[in-house]
Amino acid sequence: MKAVALTHYLPIEHADSLLDVILPKPEATGRDLLVKVEAISVNPVDTKVRSPKSKFELTPRVLGWDAAGIVEAVGPEVTLFKPGDAVYYAGDITRPGSNAQFQLVDERIVGHKPASLDFAAAAALPLTAITAWESLFYRLHISQTGADAGKTVLIVGGAGGVGSVAIQLAKVLAGLTVIATAARPESQAWVQKLGADATVDHRADLVAQVRALGHQYVDYVLCFNNTDQHFAALAELIAPQGTILTIVENAQPVPVELLKSKSASYAQEFMFTRAMFKTPDMQAQHQLLQDVAGLIDAGRLRATVGEDYGLINAANLKRAHATLEAGQTIGKIVLAGF
Repeated sequence: MKAVALTHYLPIEHADSLLDVILPKPEATGRDLLVKVEAISVNPVDTKVRSPKSKFELTPRVLGWDAAGIVEAVGPEVTLFKPGDAVYYAGDITRPGSNAQFQLVDERIVGHKPASLDFAAAAALPLTAITAWESLFYRLHISQTGADAGKTVLIVGGAGGVGSVAIQLAKVLAGLTVIATAARPESQAWVQKLGADATVDHRADLVAQVRALGHQYVDYVLCFNNTDQHFAALAELIAPQGTILTIVENAQPVPVELLKSKSASYAQEFMFTRAMFKTPDMQAQHQLLQDVAGLIDAGRLRATVGEDYGLINAANLKRAHATLEAGQTIGKIVLAGF
């Protein structure tokens, strides 16, 4: 099968950072689906895993953690899908990724593809939808049925992939007042189109801007951009007994002592946790993706494709990685076909 892989961890501009390769086609066992990959999208985790380091791989390593495709075959223990089903999923960071014609993935972290979307648009959703959903409803324990309606959430990094879904979920399901950060006019227009009630610039004074909107404090914070840079401002803005959630790794110790006087909490979200540790509730991601597909098909959520970079090959994936590393993306970058 065709795939895009690496053997050495190199800067993206290096000729061998990502390679077009031919690999054996895998076979489904246990609860695995063998999926014929039709489309993928690219996430910051791809660039972080690929980033330069001294280690190397004896056999090519396939990256990629967002895909949509068709079930080609199923393992003997599979109960949720059958061959021919159209599916979408983010996968498991401990296993070979989706930048290949065929991929094995555990059925418990897979959903049926939204019927109203093509494969490319569907591939833009899984990782970001899972991250946003788990952040809001599992980590912050916000009600999905409107019991917290009217409370305020600050979403730092609103125009990125996760932020684009989180804005919609916060408005459509939770009924929150959403303040989203966006630094450029085009990203501000994007988050407003997705439903943000107000925008602020995360490159400027967040505290002053949020308070100028009339909010002394916010009930929740979702930080999807540079934890180290923003944490002190977020600690100032979080309401007493509120919670700050981050998804971005910190390079410096997080000054959680800033939260003590408010009895505020600090939480983290990593959407691969369930698959990595085979948690008892692993199948919650299947149901989550089923619910997201239903919301998409009902017209309550919209797809978040930013750009289509064409076929799935090393050249186009290098361009996608470079764009993500430049930090200028709006929505998701997708690729389709081999």
